[in-house]
Amino acid sequence: MRVLGIDPGLTRCGVGVVDVEPNRTARLVDVVVLRSPAELDTPRRLVRIAEGLEAIIEEHRPQAVALERVFARSDVSTIMGTAQISGVAMLIAARRALPVALHTPSEVKAAITGYGRADKKQVGTMVARILGLDEVPKPADAADALALAICHAWRTGGVAGAAVRDGADGSADDSALTPAQRAWLAAERSASVSGAARRLKR
Repeated sequence: MRVLGIDPGLTRCGVGVVDVEPNRTARLVDVVVLRSPAELDTPRRLVRIAEGLEAIIEEHRPQAVALERVFARSDVSTIMGTAQISGVAMLIAARRALPVALHTPSEVKAAITGYGRADKKQVGTMVARILGLDEVPKPADAADALALAICHAWRTGGVAGAAVRDGADGSADDSALTPAQRAWLAAERSASVSGAARRLKR
């Protein structure tokens, strides 16, 4: 199962792609932090993040998208930016018939570390360990996006969406999919992916 995890934010949007096997083994495909400068107006900032998300989806063809659920914070501007990017991401996924799941920070922490109140350092350390990385992905938005992707795959048992079922021979049963979902799945299967993760700019 290939999952795209998104840690939404208007200034920094963490995006991570992982492949997760049925035995829960996870492999890093790509990770990047999309950025939009504060001097741009909000519509242009949204476009910049949207274009980055679309490019990553087109390159890596995920089977599901996992987003952090927006929750109340004291900083209203942060809530607004997070909510706006979440809406953009859900729209992009919906247009491609990709299932979208929302996970709270506590759910992600519990799935990755076994403790729902783990701090960012603990989550980052476990993400690196799970993916077999030599160092923790930075900045924290990158590690959070990967944690979301891993959490989703583990919590769903590797099922990309309710409409996707395994056939008797272990292959995906496409009979329950919509035409758009079948077309997307076919594209995903035939896509050529480099497999090399981008290096993050610190």
